[in-house]
Amino acid sequence: MARYTGPSTKIARKFGEPVFGPDKSYEKKNYPPGQHGLAKKRKKSSEYGIQLKEKQKVKYTYGLLERQFRNLYEKASRMKGRKGENLILLLETRLDNLVFRMGIAPSRAAARQLVNHCHIVVNSDICNIPSTIVKPGDLIGVRERSKSLEIIQDNVSRSASRFSWIEWDGNDLTGKLLNLPDRTEIPETINEQLIVELYSK
Repeated sequence: MARYTGPSTKIARKFGEPVFGPDKSYEKKNYPPGQHGLAKKRKKSSEYGIQLKEKQKVKYTYGLLERQFRNLYEKASRMKGRKGENLILLLETRLDNLVFRMGIAPSRAAARQLVNHCHIVVNSDICNIPSTIVKPGDLIGVRERSKSLEIIQDNVSRSASRFSWIEWDGNDLTGKLLNLPDRTEIPETINEQLIVELYSK
């Protein structure tokens, strides 16, 4: 499966925020990468450069490569409503993202691995496709034989879903997507309009 496997802290420093989740190394060096860091004189970004940077930030945040992201944008374009908001909703309802949001995994990359290794079930059926789009009313849970895994137990004990659109049962390790989230409820700092403008060129 194609995915980014390079240095995560370097990417976080490039965008000026921890796009891969909490990062102690980024906290120590929260300035741009490179030999000169903050002292380096950076050229003023063009309009295209700003739009491209926003798209790249979203791709890294949700763990998608270009073809996947483009296909998702085209799907969002065919839906009713605003393209940018539709794109964010599609990203948020991916199975790997919801496993992360529910607190079963500490990051989206870890959530993707749990899904790939058949530890996650959707409506009681094993699903090993991280890009599966979950619909409101669907139940997501940990496979019965995987509930005792130390990594899952540790994550669940440390964090639980704090999102109004997700219902979480900590005893049964299952969650339910109650409804599609409102754009204002999604915590990531994303300007999706810049992505729409980029793809509209």
